[in-house]
Amino acid sequence: MPPERVQWLAAGQVGRPHGLDGSFYVTRARGTLLVLGATVRLGDDEVEIVRRAGTDERPILRLAGHEGRDAAVALRGRELMVHRDVVPELGEDEWYAEDLEGLRVVDGGYAVGRVRRMLALPSCEVLEVERDGDDLLVPLVRDAVRSVDVDAGVVDVDLAFLDEAAPRTAER
Repeated sequence: MPPERVQWLAAGQVGRPHGLDGSFYVTRARGTLLVLGATVRLGDDEVEIVRRAGTDERPILRLAGHEGRDAAVALRGRELMVHRDVVPELGEDEWYAEDLEGLRVVDGGYAVGRVRRMLALPSCEVLEVERDGDDLLVPLVRDAVRSVDVDAGVVDVDLAFLDEAAPRTAER
């Protein structure tokens, strides 16, 4: 059974203040999720984005009810979350990292492990696969990943392409 889909997606973290009006930079930003007028979750509170500037890579936000530099300082380090219902539709062969976490990883009919998380490396994104022994990093490229079926909860990889020994345990 696949893991349950998370309803709130990480959109970034409140960084250092920008100016005096309560605006702040967003670190670890997923800028396309942070749009003017959207509601973000900040801990247990849900607040509206009332200012959006900067770029998708380095957005600057101000949240309703958090005016002034001191308010921005108080928010620093907090996680910004966006509800799945308002995020942009993804194209074919695109997934949110949260949807891949916990999926079973197989090579054909053989169990390899489970996706712990997706990492963004300079050359490409990779799946960190938790398995017995050493963890495995699988680049998200067609040669390494045969298929991803989020609904079935399975990622099929090609261990031979990854120069890994043949799997020893049949999938159950």
